Amino acid sequence: MTQPAYLTTPVDTVVARMRALDAALPARDGVAVFNRVYLTVTEEVDLRLAAGEFADPRAAGTLGARFAERYLAAVDATAADRRPPACWRPLFQLRRHPGVRPLQFALAGVNAHVGHDLALAVVDTCHALGCEPAALEDEFDQVGEVLVALEERVREDLMPGPDLLQIADPLTHLLGSWSLERAREASWAAARALWALRHCADVVEEFTERLDAVVGFAGRMLLTPLDGRPARRPVPLDC
Repeated sequence: MTQPAYLTTPVDTVVARMRALDAALPARDGVAVFNRVYLTVTEEVDLRLAAGEFADPRAAGTLGARFAERYLAAVDATAADRRPPACWRPLFQLRRHPGVRPLQFALAGVNAHVGHDLALAVVDTCHALGCEPAALEDEFDQVGEVLVALEERVREDLMPGPDLLQIADPLTHLLGSWSLERAREASWAAARALWALRHCADVVEEFTERLDAVVGFAGRMLLTPLDGRPARRPVPLDC
């Protein structure tokens, strides 16, 4: 029997890619850690799209797919020995470092994806649908609600127990140095700025490069090894 059309969403393809990565990557690999938690969130967006829970499913599906495609493009670039965006380089370079904890890998991935990719995904979606960012604000907020669930899942699944996470633990300070809500707010502001500047190609290029570098720097800090061992391959501060 033919399934109803609404059961197929633009996010299906990226979900399939992430499931394949989940099956292929070693469990302790830093990219695998992020991929698992992000896969859960993307599956949730896919389910909500299929169930008709978004007021504008076309906009929500396009935004969700374009968002995930940015992460997958970074994965593909690394697999092909090409440099991924600066925001993703710390995670890919330190993905096997024994002194970096799983929670750090997850948050570094969220930092790169929300701090950099989300703004560009909004602009990509505006170009694809021929609309202004304001037309996507509801979908941005709804996807943001799912991202909040992502952070909650990260902390619930990967947070060390109370006996390990003491006030003097460096991880405690790292957790307090980054905020998903602030990253989302900055991403929305960046998307609006990039759209307003879209006819000034040189300014857009410089703005995007600066955003990429700043988010990459934050990611490098989140991935500071906590056991005193240096990174196997030093990550340049300009990421």
